[in-house]
Amino acid sequence: MDAALKDPPAGDVESVMAEIGVRARSAADALANASPEAKTNALRAMAASIRAHEQDILAANARDMVIAEQNKRPSAFLDRLKLTPDRIESMARGVEDIAALDDPVGSVIAAWERPNGLKIERVRTPLGVIGIIYESRPNVTADAGALCLKSGNAVILRGGSESKHSADAIHACLAEGLRTAGLPEDAIQIVPTADRAAVGELLKGLGGTVDVIVPRGGKSLVGRVQAEARVPVFAHLEGICHLYVHGPADLEMAREIVVNAKMRRTGICGAAECLLVDRACAATHLKPLVEALIDAGCEVRGDTETQKADSRVVPAGEEDWGKEFLDAVIAVRVVDGLDAAIAHIARFGSSHTESIITDDEAAAAAFLARVNSAIVLHNASTQFADGGEFGMGAEIGIATGKMHARGPVGVEQLTSFKYVVHGAGQTRGD
Repeated sequence: MDAALKDPPAGDVESVMAEIGVRARSAADALANASPEAKTNALRAMAASIRAHEQDILAANARDMVIAEQNKRPSAFLDRLKLTPDRIESMARGVEDIAALDDPVGSVIAAWERPNGLKIERVRTPLGVIGIIYESRPNVTADAGALCLKSGNAVILRGGSESKHSADAIHACLAEGLRTAGLPEDAIQIVPTADRAAVGELLKGLGGTVDVIVPRGGKSLVGRVQAEARVPVFAHLEGICHLYVHGPADLEMAREIVVNAKMRRTGICGAAECLLVDRACAATHLKPLVEALIDAGCEVRGDTETQKADSRVVPAGEEDWGKEFLDAVIAVRVVDGLDAAIAHIARFGSSHTESIITDDEAAAAAFLARVNSAIVLHNASTQFADGGEFGMGAEIGIATGKMHARGPVGVEQLTSFKYVVHGAGQTRGD
């Protein structure tokens, strides 16, 4: 990006953002017709650049970590922000995984022929220009840039101020990959200012150049985006994920899943925030599950019955049901069967991810059919709510709405479609 744009004068944010939008639209037009080979080459070059600049990325991240620690940010926030050599390597592999995916642009979703001989195809097309607003997780820079490129979209990235140095360092690697492949650098731009007014301009659509907004962050961010956006939004709301241990559930399997779902990484959106234990198995399962969580370092906030199971359980307040802790804290409640579990999820969930642990196939089928969340699982950890684990390479976020994209938003979800009709001289009569 031009040096003049890196620190815009006060009051000039509107013109800077307008220029970014114009440049993104021009790049989107070029990407829509870029060959699959050119995009794949760019992505591979990006991964190589990320590896080559590992020390630069770590140094930038160290600056962000110092600032976050000085601001006394919570441990879960610091975990999301922190980069390590392993996480950087994982980021590079994620870009390579996206490169290896089939190119969705131009693929035929469906085809049929009408009685009059017209041949109709539904064909995938890019959305155009995507604005992505995210907070503390620097790897979103690489994931989002790579996914948008693979799906033929230009992207405008606006990361959180506390991850700015990390995001800038990663973005520099993406720009290098675009240059290497001869694709326009404006295909992946990063907002050059921390001024909150830039977000407002992005939400307005930058004069019609932005086609969709994807917010990736906490409730306040998503709420602002949904309230102010003048373009369509793929909402990634809170991850208030539930585990339901149904009566005939294998205790050892339940214990492993529960601890993993909560404690593998507590700060991700797929971490379980509430455990529901069926009264039919509470006598045998509740105490061991609570003990396993506490022994793993998790604070358990429970209802009266859960408190009786272990003296270390903290009484749950009404605000703990439906709360995204993003930390080593979980709410636990005993419920009266499948209907009560589903009712609890419907009342307190965020339509993100829910899992049932049971050996009863009929109960599992009912749960999977009746729970209307973006992702529902049977006998598996909620931490699998991830585009990479779904074979999508990565994802921009988990869409919790009900329109167009639901669940992991990967390359296919970042496309729309058009109808291509082939004729042989047909005309339409009255």
